Amino acid sequence: MNQKRNVIFSFLGTNLDRGFDHRRWEKWRPTISLCQQEDFVVDRIELIQQKNFKTLVKRVKEDIGQVSPETEVVDRVVTMRDPWDFQEIYELLADLCREYPFDPERENYFAHMTTGTHVAQICLFLMVEARFLPGKLIQTGPPRGRKAMKHPGAGVVEVIDLDLSKYDRLATRFAKEQVEARDFLRSGIATKNAAFNRLIEELEVVALRSTAPVLLTGPTGAGKSHLARRIYELRDSRTSMEGDFVEINCATLRGDTAMSTLFGHKKGAFTGAASDRPGVLRQAHKGILFLDEIGELGMDEQAMLLRALEEGTFLPVGSDTPVKSKFQLIAGTNRDLRMEAAEGGFREDLLARINLWTFELPGLKDRREDLEPNLDYELERFAEKEGEAVSFNKEARERFLKFAEDPATEWRGNFRDLNAAMVRMGTLAPRGRIQVAQVEAEVVRLEKSWDRGRQDDGVGDLIEGEIDSFDRVQLAHVVKVCRESKTLSEAGRKLFSESRKKKANPNDSDRVRKFLAKFGLSFGDL
Repeated sequence: MNQKRNVIFSFLGTNLDRGFDHRRWEKWRPTISLCQQEDFVVDRIELIQQKNFKTLVKRVKEDIGQVSPETEVVDRVVTMRDPWDFQEIYELLADLCREYPFDPERENYFAHMTTGTHVAQICLFLMVEARFLPGKLIQTGPPRGRKAMKHPGAGVVEVIDLDLSKYDRLATRFAKEQVEARDFLRSGIATKNAAFNRLIEELEVVALRSTAPVLLTGPTGAGKSHLARRIYELRDSRTSMEGDFVEINCATLRGDTAMSTLFGHKKGAFTGAASDRPGVLRQAHKGILFLDEIGELGMDEQAMLLRALEEGTFLPVGSDTPVKSKFQLIAGTNRDLRMEAAEGGFREDLLARINLWTFELPGLKDRREDLEPNLDYELERFAEKEGEAVSFNKEARERFLKFAEDPATEWRGNFRDLNAAMVRMGTLAPRGRIQVAQVEAEVVRLEKSWDRGRQDDGVGDLIEGEIDSFDRVQLAHVVKVCRESKTLSEAGRKLFSESRKKKANPNDSDRVRKFLAKFGLSFGDL
């Protein structure tokens, strides 16, 4: 098997490589010294140079030929208006790497970090780190000790592999930081659920390496909003994000105000627009925008959002001038957006744009082994908010966990139900000690709320105020159908099975959405 050839990418050292008389052999010259190593053979040097240094290039090539006849020197003549301009040098190297015929199966590649401006050295480092240049870093230095006396020009050479896993102390340190990041995303909760832990491990990598949209799915109350904020806080702790975390629940957006809330408006754009409004997309510039229940957005809002994601611009209501905003989108939904898109209730092109990284959060009933650590976490949250420590006595804790971990316990509202239960018990606990009496009362309260949720007519608990009996009967039936349906489109097909036959392009989901909106409700609420 033939040994791989060693190939060096190196800028000509217009100062350090200089030397024209015989005394040049008594000084250390970085490019020449690369070829004077007894245990490192250089087969080819890709010498990056400007055309106005022809004399120096000729002498360097002649000297390399004397100390290492087997080394081929390839001239890479470039034009640099300003060798200290980061953008210019980075683009120059990126173009070189893009066009270069790399062959890692037969050749080892090295980026020489000793010559060139500091900007050039940094850009070479970035080429290797990003794998545009698939190799390692190599640096040379003046000779030291006995070698300085025997071979004054040879100097020393050190190879730096950016695969940090090969450095024991660094590998240990970064493994620890990974664990800390994952623990942060879990809010310090020692979760035992294997599926959730795998999700967090992958999300930790994505959160720190990608600015592409993230889609968080799962039932209402599974913790999507909380996790989105933790992603922002993790990113901010590592990179000091310039922008803010901005959150909006799309289920709360109604009619004409939806466009204004999302994209802003100009003064006088419509009745009541007394001043300019920036909109949440603009507020999230250089930060993270969390759109919870994104499936509730109307088609027009979806189209505008897609343009903002793809082009970084959008039009505020009443404006002819596009506004720029660069943000990372995290979207949340409890719906099956693929089914919604197939049925025409969600734009397929927007789904394709936000579906690159999708994480499905399990509900509390699917994480029963995590109930106990989450119980302790909720007690800590209560203490922080209320300024008073609360705890269970032994019997009360055992009673609540027995109820909470029972497979028959529904946890319809997931972590929202758990949080509400802890707040109620903590508030009612005498002298900060939750006893069996408070637990028994809370169990009854939770079961009643879930029982009401199962009833066909849950109208009284869904809306405020009284409504006519006719509307109550109609709304109760719509609520029942919605709860039995996976998507808004499915509910619409059931409710309008006859009238839809008479329409060429029925939009059943929009009809249901508008009907529910009359009572201040959304499909997500049900």
